[in-house]
Amino acid sequence: MVFEGISTYHDRLSRGFTTIKDEVSRCLAQAHSQGHLNAFMELYADEALERAEVLDQEVKSGAFRMLTGVVVGIKDNICYKGHKVSAASRILEGFESLYSATVVERLLEHGAVILGRLNCDEFAMGSSNENSAFGPVLNPLNSTRVPGGSSGGSAAAVAMGACHLSLGTDTGGSVRQPAAYCGLVGVKPTYGRVSRHGIIAFASSFDQVGVFGHSVEDVALLTTCIAGKDDMDSTCTAPQGENLALMGKGKTYKIGYAPIWMENPSLDPQLKNLLKGFLQQCVAEGHTLVPFEIEEIDYAIPVYYILATAEASSNLSRYSGLHYGTRDAEADSLESTLKLSRSRGFGSEVQRRIMLGTFVLSEGYYDAYYAKAQKVRRLLRERFEHVMANCDVFAMPTTVGPAFALDTKSRDPLAMYLEDQFTVLANLVGLPALSIPLGSDGYGMPLALQIMGGAFEDALMFEIADRLCDAIRQKDIS
Repeated sequence: MVFEGISTYHDRLSRGFTTIKDEVSRCLAQAHSQGHLNAFMELYADEALERAEVLDQEVKSGAFRMLTGVVVGIKDNICYKGHKVSAASRILEGFESLYSATVVERLLEHGAVILGRLNCDEFAMGSSNENSAFGPVLNPLNSTRVPGGSSGGSAAAVAMGACHLSLGTDTGGSVRQPAAYCGLVGVKPTYGRVSRHGIIAFASSFDQVGVFGHSVEDVALLTTCIAGKDDMDSTCTAPQGENLALMGKGKTYKIGYAPIWMENPSLDPQLKNLLKGFLQQCVAEGHTLVPFEIEEIDYAIPVYYILATAEASSNLSRYSGLHYGTRDAEADSLESTLKLSRSRGFGSEVQRRIMLGTFVLSEGYYDAYYAKAQKVRRLLRERFEHVMANCDVFAMPTTVGPAFALDTKSRDPLAMYLEDQFTVLANLVGLPALSIPLGSDGYGMPLALQIMGGAFEDALMFEIADRLCDAIRQKDIS
């Protein structure tokens, strides 16, 4: 069952056609019936039903908040006081959070019901959700395929109808890519728009909380609720209360694109055709296409994996079995504690990225890799400052094709990393980006379009994406 949208849902609540408790019960039943997909790490069933009863009383009194009764799932790297959080890793198995992330506090403040915590790639490292220590998540649209990663559980939960919207984190595409694979809208806001306080870090200069939903309007509304300045996160500088969900319908826009990207040889042929049709539709709608020659995309993947692994190596050093993380039972000395706790607590992908990050930060290699990658990152930022100064949004593919089959790329790290070739750019330059459904392939699997906006121009990006979604729905561009 596809969620009808927050505004319609609130209208039905106000008219007495449904109750929040009924809706929470339905979501719980759906989560249980689709348990084989492994999307949920834990359901907060009793707590969610109790909160639903309280919110139903508010509704009876005519009091509505922005997210009253909206059922939301949270990724298992987002802290919620008194609840377990593990980042899908054995090293944090059984750990209970001592405080709530700012985004969780804001969800509750605006009347949401948090249904449970959602499976993900371990420490948000992956593109398929096959790296979870607690088993892979399966795609609800085809259980032989991946849902994308690292926020695969967050995408699957919304796609299978077990929650209305969900929160994930996006470090190099971990919201937009799963959204593309599951036929959803997924957004990564501007870096600094949403607080990272209470988020288990992967790469701090890249991480950003994002939102999954069925419509741009809902995703924009939830982003509005969780966004804004936070004293607990000095990098979060956007004003609180800014409405990002104002959807204008009567304008035309300048849409930038890179012709060479749209003809990338790795793109699925059906996706290429959809992208060509999309560009033609933009012209028919009165929008102006602005082509750019941007060859720097070739640097995005190597720069991202140098910098992100370096930050991961630093961030994950605290999980040693001493202060943070499970201590291995066989450890009997300082050295064995460090070795056994980390080698058995971390999965293979996490270990690989820690080793890569430690290497690029090591003496003799720092200048050759890390320092040079930072310089290239600065050049990319400058390049896209120029691009965004000359267009309203920039359009590109989200992924190279539809969701791939389980176990087809998990043994080839490079092939897996290349799945992110169109998404890491927004994280490198700190710009907002979202993925919207564009069509489907011959097997009915979703294909997607990515829209990137200017810095802190999230509202304009949502407005344009909503307009483009309307055009895509009204005319089959395939």
